Parts: sequence; structure tokens; C-alpha cells
Amino acid sequence: MTFTFVTLFPHLMQGYFQDSILKRAIDAARFNIEFIDPRNYSLSKHKKVDDTAFSGGAGMVMSPQPLFDTLDALQEQHKNLHVIFTTPVGKPFTQNDAKRLAKKEHLVLVSGRYEGIDERVIEQYADELFSIGDYILTGGELPSLVMCDAIARNIDGVLGNSKSLDVESFESALLEAPSFTKPQHFRGLSAPSEYLKGNHSKIAALKIGLSEYKTKFFRPKRLISEQKRKLYEK
Repeated sequence: MTFTFVTLFPHLMQGYFQDSILKRAIDAARFNIEFIDPRNYSLSKHKKVDDTAFSGGAGMVMSPQPLFDTLDALQEQHKNLHVIFTTPVGKPFTQNDAKRLAKKEHLVLVSGRYEGIDERVIEQYADELFSIGDYILTGGELPSLVMCDAIARNIDGVLGNSKSLDVESFESALLEAPSFTKPQHFRGLSAPSEYLKGNHSKIAALKIGLSEYKTKFFRPKRLISEQKRKLYEK
């Protein structure tokens, strides 16, 4: 798979892939990344990529020409592109989206800036629009990195132990159970003794119980939705 990031600030994103799991995955050719700056396609003398909004108001809007030409060039060079725009008005990004998108051949993640992107660009090129939360950031680079990270770890061979995907939060209605490691006792706090006794059925039951408590506290709506689903199935 290839991730192409369309961004005015490639240097803000490149460092994220220079360490840890994603770097090892790139070195092992599990996926590829590239960065494209729309300024390189601007026909403006000074490589301008934004302008004032027709409707007035504060802030600038990313102009259509540099992005049209950027995405046209990508479509000419590559097949099977899936183009995603990050925007606060997009669909909430979920773990199911990450798993589904991990099967794509080539994802293009377009990061907006300023007051947003000329809507004609989105209408012309977007396959999907995603938001990572109901808040506003200074640009789409962080959402693009968040989605890339979530998607990439679902690609075969990216994680050292693929079984770790099976027990993560959002793989079921329950959040993942709390994790503990050595030492068992630290500064007056203890890890559950049941975790160390080797009785796998009791450990599994304890983890389910802890997951339920955690979900009830942090994400009660997930439990309510799951209960409604089970009632409907009956």
C-alpha cells in the first residue's frame, strides 16, 4: 500500500515516520509514503495557494487551481487512488474504517489549511471525508497522521504480533481491559493477583469484567448500543 500526503507542510509530517513501528514497516516495504506540496503546482508567480472567501469573513481559503493540478497529476501517475479529505464536517473516523481502508491499494490524504478548501475541489475528487473529532485544529496534517497510523497497523506485517489486533478496544462493544506489567507491587499499588496465577479462564473472566466497568465509565453509549443490538437479535 501507498499513502500519499497532500500538504502545504510536509516537514511537519515526515518526522512521524522516522522511528518505531511505522519506520520498521516502511523499511520492510509493508507500505510506502510520499508527500506532495500543492505549492509546487501553483501557477501564481509567488506560488500562492490561498485567497479570500467570496462570502467574506475572516481567514483565507485554499484555492482550487493548485489542488486540482496536484490531484490531476496524481491520477495520471497512479491507478486505484482513494482520495480522502480531512475536515471537521466529515464522517467520524472509526476502527472499522481503519480496517476497511487498510485493504486499499493507494490512499491519498489531503490536508486542508486556513479556513478550509474550496468546495469544488472536494466535490471533484473526494471519495470520502473524515473527521477525528468535534474540535478545530490549525490544519489537516494531524488528522491525516492519525488516520494513517490507525490504518497502517492493520496492514499485514506492520505489527510484530498481529494477534494484538484481536483484543484491542473497538474490536468489540467493550473497551480493552487494563494492562499491567512487572513489578506486581509499585509505590503501594498492586496489579491484580489473578493475572499472575495462570488460570486462563479466570483471567479471561476478570478481563471481561474490567472491560465492562471501563466501558460503562468511559463509553456508556457503547454498552447501551450493544444491549439494544442483542435485544433486536432475539
